Amino acid sequence: MTPAKFQHCLLTWFDQYGRKNLPWQQDISPYRVWLSETMLQQTQVTTVIPYFLAFTTKFPTLEHLAIADIDEVLKHWAGLGYYARARNLHKAAQRIVELGYFPDTLEGLMALPGIGQSTAGAVLSIAFHNSHPILDGNVKRVLARFYAISGWPGDSQVNKALWAASAELTPIYRVADYTQAIMDLGATLCTRSKPLCQSCPVADACQANKNGTVSVYPTPKPPKTLPSKQSVWLVLYDANQQIWLEKRPPTGIWGGLWSFPEFATLAEAEDWCISRNLHIKRQYTLASKRHTFSHYHLDYTPLIVHVENLTNNVMEANQSLWYNNAQISGLGLAAPVKTLLQQLNIKNHQGFLS
Repeated sequence: MTPAKFQHCLLTWFDQYGRKNLPWQQDISPYRVWLSETMLQQTQVTTVIPYFLAFTTKFPTLEHLAIADIDEVLKHWAGLGYYARARNLHKAAQRIVELGYFPDTLEGLMALPGIGQSTAGAVLSIAFHNSHPILDGNVKRVLARFYAISGWPGDSQVNKALWAASAELTPIYRVADYTQAIMDLGATLCTRSKPLCQSCPVADACQANKNGTVSVYPTPKPPKTLPSKQSVWLVLYDANQQIWLEKRPPTGIWGGLWSFPEFATLAEAEDWCISRNLHIKRQYTLASKRHTFSHYHLDYTPLIVHVENLTNNVMEANQSLWYNNAQISGLGLAAPVKTLLQQLNIKNHQGFLS
């Protein structure tokens, strides 16, 4: 099948079956396309939709995002994960405002924080109608099967072959529709499991389909055992049922979000309390829980400590606070932190923190 034939088949299918009512497909702008592509990285469409709607309500334009406080940005990102995406969005928005225009070249976009080649290609194709290939997860899957490209896509040589295939197939005309179409094909038909090959517009020319090897492609990432990290979360609460939270460093895991003081061991957490002359009324631990990141497991044990004396000087100003349940919608909280706070509040009504 020639590239022209592939494009024709895909666009004909898209005109009839493609998704055209997603929130970011309305009022298309470089900002909205960029935001949606960033949110959709390693995240499902159904998960992204409510976040996109809330985010664009709060930050309707790039200028609104640029002048926003990073805490407010992180609060509206909390739960989506991969928080470096939000921090880079904020930094990039500020740089674009400084430039005075939204870059419309591959080099200009990729010079901004957090924008890679595929995201840049999507912005250029969809928002500016400039022909550039993309290679997100859905497109990788489609191309790996269509051309029977073996090897894990994360391998540099395999990735290079997939980019070459994407570039060969990307048209000059109707590039915005084509870009959306090939993403839709991977998201709705050429899915990771149980692909609907019988409905695929290019199935007849798909090498994996013809060879009965669709399930083989793309080659999975070589398995590896994730390491585990042990952590103790110090949950300090006072007589007013307020809980002590700290703001995490701006980079790293959950950068810029609010969390509990974190220690390697129970002894370190207890020593921290002693060093600050906290008067401990009682303390106990909750069952350990696991939160899995892409590169390791975090096994955390909540240490609940009831203190009688207020500790307003435990941390530097603006980096810590006494938290109460009314503030839960006003802070950027990592998902497991928010869940634990909600659980503690429920238990509180049963005398758990009394």
